[in-house]
Amino acid sequence: MAARLFGRSVVVRELLPQDLKLEMDKLTCKEATAAARLLAGIVGKAHAGQMEPSVSKKWREQVIGHKSKDLAAPSWLWSSVVDLIASHEIAYLDHCRRYALAAGT
Repeated sequence: MAARLFGRSVVVRELLPQDLKLEMDKLTCKEATAAARLLAGIVGKAHAGQMEPSVSKKWREQVIGHKSKDLAAPSWLWSSVVDLIASHEIAYLDHCRRYALAAGT
């Protein structure tokens, strides 16, 4: 449906189950890197939000200082991103199940 949002014309549509799925195996290297950066940012913000501000600042400086050109990432960060992808996949599959059940009634 056509609508206006903040003074701009937009198209609004319902998200379908396939719109919510992360197709990790179909991403280009550049897209996978961007997705990993986004997911790592989510994990990092959640992790930092559980710390006192001074500890969070120190931790952030340490993580940012660890940037490298290779795939080396702290193991906790790698595990957290993989867990986040798995959680997203579980939520997506559950959404599909609920969608199918609702459509079948």
